[in-house]
Amino acid sequence: MAKEVTAKVKLQCPGGQATPAPPVGPALGQHGVNIGEFVKKFNDATKKDPGTIYPVIVTVYKDRTFDFILKSPPASVMLKKAAGIVKGAATPSKETVGTVTWQQCKDIAKAKLADINTADLEMGARMVAGTARSMGVKVEGIPAKK
Repeated sequence: MAKEVTAKVKLQCPGGQATPAPPVGPALGQHGVNIGEFVKKFNDATKKDPGTIYPVIVTVYKDRTFDFILKSPPASVMLKKAAGIVKGAATPSKETVGTVTWQQCKDIAKAKLADINTADLEMGARMVAGTARSMGVKVEGIPAKK
């Protein structure tokens, strides 16, 4: 028989560095989850890329056990890493804070393909390029639409 789900909690935590402090502790504590156990499992699963933000969906069951699903890091986080910047532009339409290549957009889209709403790599790369533009990051070498 399947376990009864009581809650699904969405969090964003830094890889390998999650702690019981907010937002993890309060979000999971109110559902009776063993926070220390979650932190240990999450940090073990994400220790390969410390500091990178990972979205995670925690499914809490009636018996207070849990499962979690790791998603790929947000496109904005991956773009900041690729462009070598700390944060996006305050006014993206007026200032440019960095540049990425079309190939980098395709690489990011390939990494995120399971989590975005397209199966086409080219369209995924265009989504990533749109995110880059909204952050004030210039994308070089975008091919013309077919």
